[in-house]
Amino acid sequence: MTKRIAILSMHTSPLAQPGTGDGGGMNVYVRELAAALARKGHRCDVFTRSTSADLARSVVLEPGFVVHHVAAGAESPMAKEDLGAVVPEFTDRVLSQMTTASGSPLSAADGGPYDIVHGNYWLSGLAGHIIKHELDLPLVSTFHTLDRVKAEAVPEERDAPWRAEAETTIIGCSDAVLASCSVEAEQLMSLYGARPEQVEIVAPGVDHAFFAPGNRAQARRALHLPDTGPLLLFVGRIQPLKGANVALEALALLRAQGQRATLVIVGGPSGVHGEATMAQLHEFVAQHHLEDAVIFRPPQPHELLSSYYRAADVTICPSRSESFGLVALESATCGTPTIASAVGGLTTVIQDGVTGVLVEGHDPGAFAFAASKLLEDRHGYDTMAHAAVLDARRYSWRAAAERLDDLFERLCSRQLVSCR
Repeated sequence: MTKRIAILSMHTSPLAQPGTGDGGGMNVYVRELAAALARKGHRCDVFTRSTSADLARSVVLEPGFVVHHVAAGAESPMAKEDLGAVVPEFTDRVLSQMTTASGSPLSAADGGPYDIVHGNYWLSGLAGHIIKHELDLPLVSTFHTLDRVKAEAVPEERDAPWRAEAETTIIGCSDAVLASCSVEAEQLMSLYGARPEQVEIVAPGVDHAFFAPGNRAQARRALHLPDTGPLLLFVGRIQPLKGANVALEALALLRAQGQRATLVIVGGPSGVHGEATMAQLHEFVAQHHLEDAVIFRPPQPHELLSSYYRAADVTICPSRSESFGLVALESATCGTPTIASAVGGLTTVIQDGVTGVLVEGHDPGAFAFAASKLLEDRHGYDTMAHAAVLDARRYSWRAAAERLDDLFERLCSRQLVSCR
């Protein structure tokens, strides 16, 4: 049955370019999942904080999928660390758009009342928590990253000191908490006390219309990349959490061993340490005379990013924490194996030695060794690339939407979870 869903994505818009600022896999997740739900007949209204007074108040992306820019605080970019202060204003503004002037449910002429509120990230979860109680709606929460997991991996990148407590409160009142994989599900239960019956595993998908194997030489020519030698690829925001420095140091080791490899880094600075991290990467390149071996490219539109995966021989994903690992999945779908840290969701996306390689720890030498071994074994490489493509077929946004379709039906027919 058709549902009207209020999807909260306060700190970053599904219209923003992934790979820079606060834009990343969550942008892709919100946009693609909302589109897939709309294609199943649901009505999805995404509410995101406006970062410019010039933005249209509402943008229709496709039938049943509308993005609303909500004024909360100054209509300009704000550091994610400062957004907690404007959550109350954002919440009030969203509530006013979800109800009539008197606070009643919307009429059929205005699209009808909402059935579900879905918060993405803890800031949106705070708003979703209030909206749940104000409108008596089921609350679905997706966190994308968890403070207690992130604190172990990169303590310097932690957000507000009360974030973990806020996440615990949101989880306690959520009617369903979405986990992208079994690892994240276990983290929600062991670190936050989520109840097993409360956690739903809904894996993100990949757009197979864009991401698919193709001609490597042609992709390199189209992107003006070197047409000879191994090409390594790093895709992601430039911040300590993502570990671009590990990929860069691994390249330096490969070059020192006589391997004429090139590294392409696609992404922009993100977070409080983003600019400093980018400066350190450029400094390392200069110190080790790697100017002809490292290519920096800004964040790319999704439809073009697939060409980078096709152009590469190997994708390097040395993250210190990943709730899922969308980059590894997209790369696999294009037939490019990934060498990744054995952390979080990457351990479920990659079958070690079959569809990619998992590395324990973050030693650049271990990544360089794995890349060298994979590139030298042509038969093994081709076998792994083929297996990666086949395995990636099990992930689709349509499948994710079907799981949520069933979940929404169940949530709307049972009593709401009470705060604990």
